[in-house]
Amino acid sequence: MTLTDDPAVDQAVARLADEFRARLRPQVIGTVVRKSRRDLSGVPATALPELVERLARARLEAQS
Repeated sequence: MTLTDDPAVDQAVARLADEFRARLRPQVIGTVVRKSRRDLSGVPATALPELVERLARARLEAQS
């Protein structure tokens, strides 16, 4: 599975796009989520959806 077809990434992008729509472009949100996912590559798969979104949210809040 690649980052482009990872459900954890897709779901996090969708939720965070709704949350940060007024402050950041969708492309920025997608980039941050994908980088967060890469940075968490050693995390067990069952923890990925929550951790990817948490890390990406923290990074997006720092940018906005």
